[in-house]
Amino acid sequence: MERCGWVGSEPIYEAYHDNEWGVPEYDSRALWEKLILDGFQAGLSWITILKKRDNFRAAFAGFDPDIIAGWGEAEVTRLLGDAGIIRHRGKIEATIGNAQAWQRIEADQGFDTFLWDYVSGQPLQNQWLTLGDVPASTPLSKQISKDLKAVGFKFCGPTIVYAFMQAVGMVNDHLVTCQRHGEVARIAR
Repeated sequence: MERCGWVGSEPIYEAYHDNEWGVPEYDSRALWEKLILDGFQAGLSWITILKKRDNFRAAFAGFDPDIIAGWGEAEVTRLLGDAGIIRHRGKIEATIGNAQAWQRIEADQGFDTFLWDYVSGQPLQNQWLTLGDVPASTPLSKQISKDLKAVGFKFCGPTIVYAFMQAVGMVNDHLVTCQRHGEVARIAR
């Protein structure tokens, strides 16, 4: 199978690329989880987050934003002591605030609708030939970042948002030489 060049040879990375990355995600809670994990990635590699994802899920109550929204200093302290996750106070505190922002958007229109409306509910189908063609951010990721920050989200800059858009299939950024490009395009609703 021909894969995108960023994958490397680690089985966990191959499985992520082959089964998750770029597949359109429409579940509000799952979208929120992926945005939070992309925020934790800031300054790190995705493989680091991927290897710790199960630990993150355990430490953050299955990424249930309704639970996390009520957390305070006791939970921050507990998480800062958890070696299984990235122990960064700012990112942990941002996750709590992001859960509260998620609740507001979810109650108003649904977090899934909020995000997918940017692309009219359909993944953008890019046609990149090389990794060098793929942008780090786009005008759309800049707009989404700005709008997320306006409602209280943190750790959601344009580059993080674009990586998130790729991960959740808002854009199909598998290279056209990658077998998954066509497969992901076909499963878009």
